[in-house]
Amino acid sequence: MRCPWARTPIMIAYHDKEWGAPLHTDRKLWEFLVLDAFQAGLSWEIILKRRGGFRKAFPRPAEVARFGKGRVEKLLMDESIIRNRQKVESTVSNAKAFLAVQLEFGSFDRYIWQFTHGKTIRNSFRRLDQLPAKSRESEAMSKDLRKRGFRFVGPTICYAFMQAAGMVNDHLVGCPARRV
Repeated sequence: MRCPWARTPIMIAYHDKEWGAPLHTDRKLWEFLVLDAFQAGLSWEIILKRRGGFRKAFPRPAEVARFGKGRVEKLLMDESIIRNRQKVESTVSNAKAFLAVQLEFGSFDRYIWQFTHGKTIRNSFRRLDQLPAKSRESEAMSKDLRKRGFRFVGPTICYAFMQAAGMVNDHLVGCPARRV
């Protein structure tokens, strides 16, 4: 059974190889945080097609945190990313908040996985319409991230991040990519 939302080659590859696989490296968690924030209001396919542009534009939080107005303006002309001022500016402020979390907890990984007690939440949904848009955990994550200065981290974006980062396994029952 192929996942119903993964219909194009780029989506199938993302679904089968990445989505729902537990991530524990700060660099990859940063990438997914950036991608999920930019995805708000857009399709995943659009974001994945521009993934290389995002990687180049927002490589590491330490570098992004130093971006000034000139760099932001340059990014707003970069066709390889989504050119949304609020999202670009929030990514710069999120980089600063990300670094503060790393300093406080030793790693972003240690901080973010506390919302699932260090384990993947394994759901057993059989149909796409059963998947929630948010959860208690994503609401708690959103509240804490916002308190720490993060932006574009509402409960729905946090739930999507949790799915992408493998904190939640929402592969449907019967899906070949479902990890036991």
